[in-house]
Amino acid sequence: MEHIHPVFDQILNRADKERMLGQRGCTLWLTGLSGSGKTTLARHTEKELAAQGFLTQVLDGDNIRTGINNNLGFGEEDRRENIRRIAEVTKLFVQCGVVTMNSFISPSQEMRDMARDIIGPEDFFEVFVDAPLEVCEERDVKGMYKKARAGQIPNFTGISAPYDAPEKPDIHVRTDGRSIEECVKQVIDFVMPRIKV
Repeated sequence: MEHIHPVFDQILNRADKERMLGQRGCTLWLTGLSGSGKTTLARHTEKELAAQGFLTQVLDGDNIRTGINNNLGFGEEDRRENIRRIAEVTKLFVQCGVVTMNSFISPSQEMRDMARDIIGPEDFFEVFVDAPLEVCEERDVKGMYKKARAGQIPNFTGISAPYDAPEKPDIHVRTDGRSIEECVKQVIDFVMPRIKV
């Protein structure tokens, strides 16, 4: 670490970038069981924000686990490191004024609190994407629950590994029995006052 020389004082700061973009950066951290609708909600929310002129970035397991975190497994330590790296990358996006939507199970409150601490509590909004386990299993488009039930996938959240549901999320979105449009509107109504300059 002695050979690292930060140049934060020599580069454009966050306020400069947010002025350029005409928006404030923040993170919507979508947590919930596999199949609860996190990525679908993130993608549709991104489209709605883009239509209104906001610059966004969606991060989810597919674009993170195949890239920066492709060397991590699904044991407890690797899952924690996965979230830590995601939070550090997210912090960079937020510092550039980008509205970042993170779609990750992030099963423990401790992991989510770590992410909040890294990103900064004023920029971190926890979104609990909530659907009952049986609904998530019905939506199982990748066949993951079926494999987990058969013992083919160890440490599968909701089946063989625990999920700590957020007790006080910033937004609690129930996705069962509601349209995607209703769910997106709930998120947009929450985030819009926080990203407009």
